[in-house]
Amino acid sequence: MKGKYKAAIALLLLLILLPLTLMLTVAQWLPTLAGLWLPQGTRIAISSSPRLTRHALLLPDLRYFAADCELASVEKASLSHPSRWQLNVNTLKLNPDCISKIPASDAPPSAPRTLGQWQAMLPRSWVSVDNLVLTPWEQYAGALKLNLTPARQVLDFKGSLLSLNAQMNGQSVTIKQLSIDALPGQAPISLAGQVTMPLVPDGLPTQGRVTARFHLPQAPSVADAELTWRENSGQLLVFSADDADPLLDLPWTLTAERIAISDGRWRWPYVGLPVSGRLNLYVDGWQKELDLMQFSGRVSVLTSGDAGKGNAVMTIGPGRLSLTNTDMPLRVTGEAKQDALIFYAALPATLSGALLDPELRFAPGALLRSRGRVIDSLNLDEVRWPLAGVKVTQRGVDGRLQAILRAHENEMGRFTLHLDGKANDFLPDTGTWEWRYWGEGEFMPMKARWDVKGEGEWRDSTIRLLALTTGFNQLQYGSMTVNAPRLTLTEPVVWRRDEQASSFTGALALTANQTQFSGGSVLPPATLHFSVRGPEPTRFQYSGDLQAGDIGPVRLQGRWDGERLRGQAWWPKQALAVFQPLIPPESKLALKAGEFYAQVAFSAAPGQGFEAGGHGVLKGGSAWLPDNQINGVDFVLPFRYSNSVWHLGTRGPVRLRIGEIQSQAVARNFSADLQGWYPWSEQQPLLLSDVSVDVLGGSIVMQQLRMPQRDAALLRVQNISSSELMTAINPKQFTLSGRINGALPLWLNHPQWIVKDGWLTNPGPLTLRLDKDMADAIVRDNMVAGSAINWLRYMEISRSWTDINLDNLGMLTMKSSLEGTARVDGKSGTIKLNYTHQENLFTLWRSLRFGDNLQSWLEQNMSLPAPCAGPACKEQQ
Repeated sequence: MKGKYKAAIALLLLLILLPLTLMLTVAQWLPTLAGLWLPQGTRIAISSSPRLTRHALLLPDLRYFAADCELASVEKASLSHPSRWQLNVNTLKLNPDCISKIPASDAPPSAPRTLGQWQAMLPRSWVSVDNLVLTPWEQYAGALKLNLTPARQVLDFKGSLLSLNAQMNGQSVTIKQLSIDALPGQAPISLAGQVTMPLVPDGLPTQGRVTARFHLPQAPSVADAELTWRENSGQLLVFSADDADPLLDLPWTLTAERIAISDGRWRWPYVGLPVSGRLNLYVDGWQKELDLMQFSGRVSVLTSGDAGKGNAVMTIGPGRLSLTNTDMPLRVTGEAKQDALIFYAALPATLSGALLDPELRFAPGALLRSRGRVIDSLNLDEVRWPLAGVKVTQRGVDGRLQAILRAHENEMGRFTLHLDGKANDFLPDTGTWEWRYWGEGEFMPMKARWDVKGEGEWRDSTIRLLALTTGFNQLQYGSMTVNAPRLTLTEPVVWRRDEQASSFTGALALTANQTQFSGGSVLPPATLHFSVRGPEPTRFQYSGDLQAGDIGPVRLQGRWDGERLRGQAWWPKQALAVFQPLIPPESKLALKAGEFYAQVAFSAAPGQGFEAGGHGVLKGGSAWLPDNQINGVDFVLPFRYSNSVWHLGTRGPVRLRIGEIQSQAVARNFSADLQGWYPWSEQQPLLLSDVSVDVLGGSIVMQQLRMPQRDAALLRVQNISSSELMTAINPKQFTLSGRINGALPLWLNHPQWIVKDGWLTNPGPLTLRLDKDMADAIVRDNMVAGSAINWLRYMEISRSWTDINLDNLGMLTMKSSLEGTARVDGKSGTIKLNYTHQENLFTLWRSLRFGDNLQSWLEQNMSLPAPCAGPACKEQQ
């Protein structure tokens, strides 16, 4: 009994421990056991053992390999059966590229199951995958839910870029909603439709209709697509919502050997270059493996422009597409026309390599050319892009990149530019592109020739302009000639396009030899040094300085934010004499003393234009001419410029003060203030005010001149010394002493007058003395006039009045009335003299030397005074 008892206990322990051991070691034996039913060359791997709970079987992870390629991986799966089977998976990753690693089976094919048989095998179940990832399209990951019964299958997928809701009932598949966010910035593509699956699911659906709505780039409205088919033929149509003619019309047929798209039509009528054409595409052996299929086709492109119609053709194949070794000949020939431009193409090429990583290589003889008119006056004589040997892959462009441009502009002249370089797997911000460029041309408006030469590179995310030199032999414009201006790099221009730490730096120098002016003045050789610092070319700060000989340096600094250029310029205080080279030698003007400085802030932007504001100051200026001197000049110019209007005197008026002007007459204490806008208007007038100068022992004063003018500006002559005036003009025929007052109403925009109703008078006695020789000559030549002229040898004028008018043709009219006492040979007599003078203003100065004119007038118009009688006469005698 004891032996039987021990055997029973051992058997019981074995029955208890064996399942427990199998459960604890499932990660070791289950992959081997599953390998008996898996396809040859595949296996599964489990790193953590499954766990069985009261309600579910938990599988922490499972990976499925085809050779060494991970075809699928499962994380955190659970299987339960509340009312039907329910499979929940946290993450499922699939890699379709690994399917090609599964070797073909040698077993004879079994009888195919119908779609209904496959559906009947489905258990009533729910499948939920929280995160389904399909390599290499990870961006379309999302959550998958399946509701499966033998009669109906429902699929629901939701991701950030892709969502799908579909239902299958027997052979009928209804796509309720498919949305794909394919292009950034564009609305998602939406698709719906219904298809009928074949009885045996080993081919394409037998019939169906699918519609889609999506946005086309640059198209004004949405597009609708419709795909219909029945048995072995169908049609794909794409329409724009506002156009009855289709954008794409592809009729297709399907046979056991060929897929054919024959006489397809397409067009693109929107922005840029309106094009249209035909399309034929054939796939032979389409049911074979991809490597054994043969592709061929032809696409034509029809364009039109001012130069007529152009036709280009792209020939495809015959060739093959392969996941590992594609060999597809391509050739583009013909011409395209846009506006007045014509493009010519002869581009043989071959598409090779893996289908997922293809390589397009241009064959010898590949050349793209263009000619025509870009704008009304710029004509492209020829542009050439040789492309032989250039290779294009997903990694970028590789090979020699060249371009040659020959053109002419009707007014500017002819020019030629060359570009030559080498690219190595270049795409923007990846790979390398090294280049050099050179060229020359004419600049006919300034009678100049120019040249340019430089080199640079684009290496990964860094663009470097390593060398640049460009300039003119001269620039001649009007009376100015700039000799040999040239722009060069003093520090490479470098743009690092790193999103985290981008930068943009560089420095240039603009130099020129002497700038000559026709008057003989010269600007010394000038240099502008200029540097930039910032995160990118659309946002940087700049600084520089400009110097021409002893003039300057003018310091510049500012910033550019992509929309507005802002800056400031400082002209340091320096002697006025440094500007002497700018004064023509023939003027014989010498700058002797004074200091000048200025400061300006400016900005420029589209829509705003150029704006500036600042001030310039001249202190203690002095300039000498052979016969004149101007000393003690102080000038302050505050200003603002905006919308082509100068606002003068923004913080106080523009002030001009001159201490002394030494000429024929010395003038002192000249002052004038200016404030307002130029060009002026009624709303924004320009005011010249507080004008005064001490001259000829008196003063000349003008309170205000307003432009546009409403009233005359009154120019007052106050207490002028006639003796000082005589000293200044130095007439030999007479002298005059005493004081003069007057007023001249000044008009600048009157339709007839410049001075209207002006006057001069004497506030006190005036004394007139004729030259003895002149008087004696008149007496000898004309006895009658000689008797009268004797009374003017010495005359005391007690009252005088002169009316002055000056019209806008320059005609000056003066009417004078004099009254006084003449004394001759101890006798005295009352003299009344009326004098009218009219002469053009342009000869006024000569007429003001009126001694000779006065002598002639006196001879012709002087009459003897009336005989003196009475007590008054006796007193005068």
